[in-house]
Amino acid sequence: MRADARRNRERIVATALDLFAERGPGVSMEDIACAAGLGVGTLYRHFPDRGALVADLATTTLSGLRDHVRAGLAEDVSRWEVLLRVVRYCAGQPLALITSLGAGATPSTAAPVELIQEVDALLARLAAQAQEEGTLRGDITPEQVVGLLNVMVCRPGARFDDPLSTVMLDGLKAPGPASRG
Repeated sequence: MRADARRNRERIVATALDLFAERGPGVSMEDIACAAGLGVGTLYRHFPDRGALVADLATTTLSGLRDHVRAGLAEDVSRWEVLLRVVRYCAGQPLALITSLGAGATPSTAAPVELIQEVDALLARLAAQAQEEGTLRGDITPEQVVGLLNVMVCRPGARFDDPLSTVMLDGLKAPGPASRG
C-alpha cells in the first residue's frame, strides 16, 4: 500500500473510532469522510461498505481492549486499580458500536466472537482476582461483574466519571478498609 493510501486509511479508522465512541452506531460514512478531511470515494476505496469498516473497527477496538486488560493483569498492583484503569480505557472506545452489532449482525459486520469471549474471560479473571484481594464485592459472580461492566461502558458517550459509571463502580467496590485506595 502506498504511503498516502496507508495514511488515509489510518485517518479514516482513527476518525471513525472517535466518532463512534462519541455518537454511537448512527454515524454515517459521509460524516466519517468529512471529519477525516477526505472524500467519500476515498473512504469507500478502503472500505467497500459500512459493514467492512465496522468489522475492522470492532476487531481493532477489541484487540486493543484485550491487550490493555492483559497488561493490567500482568502488573503487580491492586486488581481494583486495574479494573478502574480498564473502565477508564473503555470510556474512549466505541464499545456501543460493538454491542449494537449483536442484533442483526451479518458475517461481514459481526465482531469476532472469539475475541469477545477472550476479552470477557480476561475481565472475569480480573474480577475474580479483585474479589480474592477483597476490593470487589464477593456476592456476585465474575461473569455478572462482566455484564455490569458491559452495561457501564458499552453505551454512546460513556465516560469514567459520568453518574451511571460512578454509581456502578461504587456498587461494585467492596465495603471496608480493604477496598480503599
